[in-house]
Amino acid sequence: MAGSIDPYETAKGRRYRVRYRKPDKSQTDKRGFKTKRDAELFLASVTVSKARGEYVDPSDGRRTLSMFSEQWKAERLALLKPSSRHAMETAWRVHVEPKWASRGVAGISESEIAAWVAEMLAAGKSAQTIRRIVFVLSGVLAIAVRERARPTNPAAGIALPKKRRKPARYLTHAQVATLAQAAGDKSLVIEFLAYTGLRWGEAVALRVRHINMLRRRISVEENAVTVKGTYEIGTPKSGLARIVPMPPHLVQELARLCEGKGPDGFLFGDGAAPLAHTHATSGWFARAVKAAQAIDATFPRITPHDLRHTAASLAVSSGANVKAVQRMLGHASAAMTLDVYADLFDDDLDAVAAAMSVARASAVS
Repeated sequence: MAGSIDPYETAKGRRYRVRYRKPDKSQTDKRGFKTKRDAELFLASVTVSKARGEYVDPSDGRRTLSMFSEQWKAERLALLKPSSRHAMETAWRVHVEPKWASRGVAGISESEIAAWVAEMLAAGKSAQTIRRIVFVLSGVLAIAVRERARPTNPAAGIALPKKRRKPARYLTHAQVATLAQAAGDKSLVIEFLAYTGLRWGEAVALRVRHINMLRRRISVEENAVTVKGTYEIGTPKSGLARIVPMPPHLVQELARLCEGKGPDGFLFGDGAAPLAHTHATSGWFARAVKAAQAIDATFPRITPHDLRHTAASLAVSSGANVKAVQRMLGHASAAMTLDVYADLFDDDLDAVAAAMSVARASAVS
């Protein structure tokens, strides 16, 4: 065994010291073992960890989590879209840093992190928020593992609350018309979102050059997200551009929007900047919803994103198959579309069952 064990006397009795060499060949020791057996077990564990390449220098393990946070920011956050980067930075600053930044990374245990998750859940934090916070902690700890400040990542295997998708709300054609009328000069925005399925950020980021009147196509190439109160322009959520059909009944109005604007002018708004996001409770969209509810008692409480759900619903009810809906919405796969909008394809299931019964009747008659 590479190392030695030596006894020494203290006021409390005999203790043992383990001397060994680190992977860089420098010598170090650890004192205070009450029995020779404990000292032998420690030396054996050091020998095995060195052989496996998992050795952690005790002095490195005392490095605090904050010492690895800048590496995490430089390496991991730089790859994210502005909105995601802001969310991760906020999770670090508000939640992770106050709790863990001053702790030595070697002393952070899985049980402590699990207890912290339970505390956040009991405090009423949403599953999505908790998952983001633990993701940030795990990311910083992963840097510490890579830098050999600890052997494993204690946050990697933590059980996390499952995200619950909010039920989608769909409008009928008549309800879309009611909302558009209530929106006044923003009526075209309502119709556009409800019949194209674009996300809000994708719609307000559209420029005149993205509109092909001849082919009646819309090229979704950019996305505008609000970060610290201002828009930042980036790629769509999937990272990929897509082509969306232009609803024929909106062609003339969209053509009028393009008038007097250059190719890089924004379609909605004055052309110089994306249309400002409507305030959730007091903006024009919220006022339009209240006005629509006053007209139609069945009108649901919705957000602009529910118009994307509405577009999916109206497309399916018009006979579109799942692949067509997937392409329109820009989902990564048809499976994702089915996962989000499974309830919209219930009629297809009924049709399959009916067709099987018809086939059976023909076969056995």
